[in-house]
Amino acid sequence: MKILIVCSKNSGHIAPFILEQTQALERAGVELEFFAIEGKGLGGYLKNRKKLIQKIQQFNPEIIHAHYGLAGLLANTQRKVPVVTTYHGSDINDPKIFPFSWLNMLLSAHNIFVSEKNQQKTGLLKNNSLIPCGVDLKMFKPTEKTEARELLGLEQNKNYILFAGAFDNKVKNAELAIKAVDRLDNACLLELRGYTREQIALLMNAVDTALMTSYSEGSPQFIKEALACNCPVVSVPVGDVPYMIKNLNGCYISSYDPNDVAAKLKLAMSFGKLTDGRKRIVELSLDNESVAGRILEVYKGVRSKK
Repeated sequence: MKILIVCSKNSGHIAPFILEQTQALERAGVELEFFAIEGKGLGGYLKNRKKLIQKIQQFNPEIIHAHYGLAGLLANTQRKVPVVTTYHGSDINDPKIFPFSWLNMLLSAHNIFVSEKNQQKTGLLKNNSLIPCGVDLKMFKPTEKTEARELLGLEQNKNYILFAGAFDNKVKNAELAIKAVDRLDNACLLELRGYTREQIALLMNAVDTALMTSYSEGSPQFIKEALACNCPVVSVPVGDVPYMIKNLNGCYISSYDPNDVAAKLKLAMSFGKLTDGRKRIVELSLDNESVAGRILEVYKGVRSKK
């Protein structure tokens, strides 16, 4: 089966969760090529149409799999090859982008949502599936904390909290995280910026807890990857996080009150052992291979209708 992946490369690289998903699909026998979009906003995306048509003629895919609503809309400007679109959260939660995503949902042969909350928000009754992105369990796995800190050059006697993104990403709401951590003794908030995937996996083993304070999310990879490392988690009730960590010892849901976030961080840091997060990821079949299998079934269904 030949699949053309259409996604953004505006940040200078293709998002790791897209790359890792496609690698799992390739291991399942799918032949893949990428069409990387460069250009921002609807106008910037649509300027890629001519090059996309040329890529389709060259590769001759059976299906186009677009990631995010605007990429799907670009892919659907041609009607020869059916389009499967995955929506990752910002394309549903941003009111400026949602109307374009909604139009794309009507045009796509199948729509994949990474969280039930976003799936329900659309009101779609057919041609859609709930398939969160998976986790690379070979990379994100438990490692001894002392060793991880030594490799990263972190102090052994400090309380480290890993923030779920860059501080200047407004959606991630770093202001709340900083206010909460300022209420704690001997605690350091680490910004998730400039690390390799391997270093991020080490960080999730080196820190005392992972923290998410975002205003909106879909099915955040940050949380799933932290769970795969058995790292304690504190998060506001965003995306599918409450479902992911429900009844999981060492993981806590907080309100958007900095005092409550600080209190939950204290609980997580005093938990003092690994969580059963990895077991939860396995139970939910959120490893990359299981997710790739479900996406492959979507492809087969679309192909049978073609």
